[in-house]
Amino acid sequence: MQELKKDLYLIDKAELLTVIMEKKNALWRLCQICCSYPKAENHFEVTYSFANGQDISNYRLIAEREEEVPSISRVYKSAIFYENEMHELWGLHVENIKQDFHDKLYRIDVETPFLEKEGE
Repeated sequence: MQELKKDLYLIDKAELLTVIMEKKNALWRLCQICCSYPKAENHFEVTYSFANGQDISNYRLIAEREEEVPSISRVYKSAIFYENEMHELWGLHVENIKQDFHDKLYRIDVETPFLEKEGE
C-alpha cells in the first residue's frame, strides 16, 4: 500500500479484500465507490471511500481494461449497487457480485456509455 496523499492510498488487487475486511472489522462504513477511466492513463481507477465518525479514508485500485476486480459486496452489501453501476456504465469487470443485475440496473440504450470506445 502506497500513500498518494493524506487519506488516499494506492492498493493492488491482492490487497483489496484485506483492506476491506480491516475497515469492516474496525466498524468503518462504506461511503462510496467511484470508477473512472482517465484517457491519458489508459486504465480504470476505482476509489473506495470509508468513514468512521469524522475520519475518511480512500483506497484507489488501478485495473487494466480487461482485468477483473474482486467484488466487496459480500462484506458491504451496499457495494452491490456501486459494482453493478461500474460494470454497466464503465465496463469494469467485477467478479462475484453478490447480486448481479446483468446490465439492467439502468435503462440505457448504449453499452458502457461512460467508457470512450476505441477509435472515438
